[in-house]
Amino acid sequence: MGSPVPPGSGRTMTYRGRFAPSPTGPLHFGSLIAAVASFADARAAGGAWLVRMEDLDRPREVPGAARRILDTLAAFGLHWDGEVLFQKSRTEAYESALDRLAEVRLTYPCGCSRAEVAAAGRSGPEGPIYPGTCRAEVPEGRSARAQRLRTEGARIGFVDRIQGPQHQVLAETVGDFVVRRADGIHAYHLAVVLDDAWQDITRVVRGADLLASTPRQIFLQRVLDLPTPEYAHVPLALGPDGRKLSKSLASAPVDPADPLPALRRAWDFLGQVPLGRVESPLSFWSRAIPSWRMDRVPARHCSAWRDSADHQPAPCVHRPTARA
Repeated sequence: MGSPVPPGSGRTMTYRGRFAPSPTGPLHFGSLIAAVASFADARAAGGAWLVRMEDLDRPREVPGAARRILDTLAAFGLHWDGEVLFQKSRTEAYESALDRLAEVRLTYPCGCSRAEVAAAGRSGPEGPIYPGTCRAEVPEGRSARAQRLRTEGARIGFVDRIQGPQHQVLAETVGDFVVRRADGIHAYHLAVVLDDAWQDITRVVRGADLLASTPRQIFLQRVLDLPTPEYAHVPLALGPDGRKLSKSLASAPVDPADPLPALRRAWDFLGQVPLGRVESPLSFWSRAIPSWRMDRVPARHCSAWRDSADHQPAPCVHRPTARA
């Protein structure tokens, strides 16, 4: 479902944002927060907002989920520009990029299983750090399973529009990371940077669960000579038990037949000024877009509920300083 940039904005369209859900189930509140933030930020800047379906992991895809997600976005007034991009149509581009990396000896085959990496690797913030077992060659008795990207010497720094300055030494944090999995599926990090570049994405607004992996994506952008968009990572929605809301935790999907309660809750969760009485998604967005402020979005993870009884949004502490 295409939707033009709101007419009369008088701004040049230099902003291109996107929302990229995975079709592993219906849209839930945690994903809605990212959709609302990315949509509001793009439209407030007079920019384009694209939707990309991240459907590379075919074994996890739920039949019909992509269509339900798109229908839900439309019901919530989250209308996108142009055609929806499905990652499964882009496998040739991903394979071509792997060929380029192999030509300059930045990738190598790896015969290690996850269990072997866990047993041999040091503990890092996102799991075991790959110890470089196959960097010189796959040890005798093992067969190549995955492709890894060399990271030695890579120091990545960037300023997140919400979370502030970020720094990471990849070799010390994750080690050489997978760019094609043992099952032949291209890794998320490779696909996302290629798709963002191909779609000319200039700003990425998404959940803070991806903040720690952003340096890997920036490193890939550099070695593939791709542009780096600006990043903003919104806080995660936590359930009453303090855990991240997700499909795996059976979070209730948002209701496309009654979108306003979830829209209001997401808007409050993002720290925005209350909009007063609105009677439809159209009237909601007509007030929301002009009042959107990225500098009001809290940096830390927040509970999505005050308690399990009233299911009201919990207030988040706002940062004392404003950012762009």
